[in-house]
Amino acid sequence: MPLEVVVVVEQQQGVRVKPARVAFASFVGTAIEWYDFFLFGSAATLVFNSRFFPTLSPLAGTLAAFATFGVAFVARPLGGIVFGHFGDRLGRKRMLMLSLLLMGGGTVAIGLLPTYSAIGVAAPILLVLVRLLQGFAVGGEWGGAVLMAVEHAPPHRRAFYGSWPQAGVPAGLVLSASAFLAVQQLPKDQLLSWGWRLPFLASAVLILVGLYVRSRLEESPEFEQVSRAEGVPSFPLKETLRRSLRAVLVGIFAQAGTNIPFYVASVFVLSYGPGTVGISRGTVLTCLIIASVVDIAAVPLVAMLADRIGRRKVLLGGAVYSAVAAFPFFWLIDTGSSGGVLVAMILLATFGHATTYGAIAGFLADLFDADHRYTGVSVAYQVGGLITSGPAPFLAAALFAGFGGSWVISLYIVLACAVTFTALLLAPRSR
Repeated sequence: MPLEVVVVVEQQQGVRVKPARVAFASFVGTAIEWYDFFLFGSAATLVFNSRFFPTLSPLAGTLAAFATFGVAFVARPLGGIVFGHFGDRLGRKRMLMLSLLLMGGGTVAIGLLPTYSAIGVAAPILLVLVRLLQGFAVGGEWGGAVLMAVEHAPPHRRAFYGSWPQAGVPAGLVLSASAFLAVQQLPKDQLLSWGWRLPFLASAVLILVGLYVRSRLEESPEFEQVSRAEGVPSFPLKETLRRSLRAVLVGIFAQAGTNIPFYVASVFVLSYGPGTVGISRGTVLTCLIIASVVDIAAVPLVAMLADRIGRRKVLLGGAVYSAVAAFPFFWLIDTGSSGGVLVAMILLATFGHATTYGAIAGFLADLFDADHRYTGVSVAYQVGGLITSGPAPFLAAALFAGFGGSWVISLYIVLACAVTFTALLLAPRSR
């Protein structure tokens, strides 16, 4: 059901419209932040191996670029802890504004960085440092965005409203892939010399839009209630580990079945398709964009189902589905046809991602009490990203190089889904 329809229905039923407005604002801000984050993945595949690692062989340069992509995930848990601490003590809204500023500043800085030919080894060092800043910023983004949506929502619609910042992830991917598809139309020498910088510099405009939208939000009512009635904990991380350690562990491993397939499809295949199968990068990017556009709609639809039958049931079903789709995904990619690539992307980057990701915000939020919820969901989500998302493109490339076949990457996805399925079975009851 489109968000506008939900707003009309709630107006007719006398429910405040504010949850829909907050969900939409969270969607916009999250889409901008993930646009910034995913730009790096596209550039790592298309540009960074030659501009920042030119002394390495093509394979080693690609692995180095993927490793640089992954370092952001090292900083994400630290960002989750720091932003979670102050988000639980000072409020969700302030931290969302700060995370957007940091992410945007880091993205624009990448667009201004000199390359290896200009300053030598300092170039990849600066690239890594700015990528760490991006990781720190996005570490605080996700928890604040989903909690603003979830904590403003009616109890029976928490998965649906919490899915709107989730839908911002494929929306950010659409924006970033479209930006690089556009600059790829430039002659190769212009693309490599200055064209690749344009999508990063364009982030300055998007950040201003995001700051305006988020400045109009009100603070989470659940945070305000806790701060008035009970007071906030002085050290939220301590409370999280003391009272909700099981929930944190479940949240970490529940993401393997969504993160690993998603980053294999959205990052690794951008290199695998042209380099191994012989498909043009433009074709892969176009198919990824189409699949992500469908995913934007699929995520809230899956969340609506989760509100009806249960979030854990939907997530369990999604893990089984993605495991089943893992081998057909690469069979279709390996056909080398644009139709095969599109169907593959829809199988995994649309339906697989929506069914394993659409309900995760509401599921994680309800595992933690409000007084340490920002810290709890941020630590679980970002540590999960560190051990599953960040290494996925690098491990996929290394596995393919070591075993010489896509079957081993499919097996990697199946194992990830099995981990998620087990974690969900061990989840504590929601609050």
